[in-house]
Amino acid sequence: MKITAEEPVSTFSTDVDTASWAVIRSTLNAGLLPAPEQVRIEEMINYFPYDYAAPEGDAPFATTLAVMPTPWNDHTQLVSIALQGALPAIQDRPPLNLVFLIDTSGSMEDPNKLGLLKQSLALMLPELRVEDQIAIVAYAGSAGEVLPPTPAGERETILAALDALAAGGSTAGAEGLELAYRIAAQMAGEGEVSRVLLATDGDFNVGLSDPAGLERFIATKRDEGVYLSVLGFGRGNLDDATMQALAQNGNGTASYIDSLSEARKVLVDQLTGALFPIADDVKVQVEWNPARVAEYRLIGYETRALRREDFNNDKVDAGEIGAGLQVTALYEIAAPGSEGLRNDPLRYGAPLAQTEAGDELGFLRLRWKAPGESASQLVETPITGGEPATDETRFAAAIAGFGQLLQGSAYTGDWSWQDAVDLALSARGADDFGYRIEAVTLMRLAQSLAR
Repeated sequence: MKITAEEPVSTFSTDVDTASWAVIRSTLNAGLLPAPEQVRIEEMINYFPYDYAAPEGDAPFATTLAVMPTPWNDHTQLVSIALQGALPAIQDRPPLNLVFLIDTSGSMEDPNKLGLLKQSLALMLPELRVEDQIAIVAYAGSAGEVLPPTPAGERETILAALDALAAGGSTAGAEGLELAYRIAAQMAGEGEVSRVLLATDGDFNVGLSDPAGLERFIATKRDEGVYLSVLGFGRGNLDDATMQALAQNGNGTASYIDSLSEARKVLVDQLTGALFPIADDVKVQVEWNPARVAEYRLIGYETRALRREDFNNDKVDAGEIGAGLQVTALYEIAAPGSEGLRNDPLRYGAPLAQTEAGDELGFLRLRWKAPGESASQLVETPITGGEPATDETRFAAAIAGFGQLLQGSAYTGDWSWQDAVDLALSARGADDFGYRIEAVTLMRLAQSLAR
């Protein structure tokens, strides 16, 4: 827990990646508990759809705030900050130029890798419009263009090119990326969206001698207007951390596909959000009121932390929010004098300054850029204690608690796997697609594996 009097401001970049949840699911279904480093709580929370208020007018996103008791600590509270992206009508989407960059190295030979990849991309094609264009680049040993830029309406041609792909050779990811970006640049037109979609098992060990250089290359292309998203397949060679880093530098998303159902969620249900940004470089900054909040911690977002001064620096990159996507962040806070405090007071600490903040717990600032713009916009709103928690917030809290149990966190105390199950069930809500009941099933599986 951070001490508000010493460090009152918390700043981070948004993150809409969901790969960690799917990796955790795959690992648990294989009869294993995930490694702590595979558990990224923000990706677990953001995997699930929530019923948040939609933005009004031309606003790119709406903000929903809520405060609730912390499930695992009777002496603290949770503050939820949620963003809901606008979802434009399909006819209002700009034309899309999409380059599939497909790993065809020998490690992709397993059916749950290249075979599932082909099925997944085939599911995606009907979601594209006739004015969209598709190109395919494969890489293994040496990179090559498999399909030149082709109208998305020519599905038979695209499917035939996908079907012809075969696994073999060693990975040459850097060369493939360079070729994919060159083709994407050639396809780009005024007012159009250009994306590279990297599909791989994440084994970049061959042909990639400088990971930092690759990330810089991707960041440069991002600044030129071509974003990168990453799809991970398989478990054996999956380099989850590298995939996440590449997607972060490319202003895209990282997703892990372990089944055709997950492929539908990522590439059909959430395709518009994955490919069409409505806000770039979205930064969140919270200033906590020391008169109301003595200590706080942000749950997750460890790889998305920003310096305080980065918030106002438009040259500092941050995450994007795609059309219709959501971002949820949870803070745990402890009031002055409460039993939830974890730090002893300083002997020579200065007394708290009196403010006119009244009932405010803190003050929220959001910065973002309209796609293609270089100057950011700012919105500010106070955080009070009067925002009641709904089932949406309570379910997000259940997932946050589950993630901390998987990590072996000291913050959850005696809170148990069964407590996570009970909270998730009580906050299940409508659950139209069964994602939340699947979470309960995985919690129960983890409970058994942890015994």
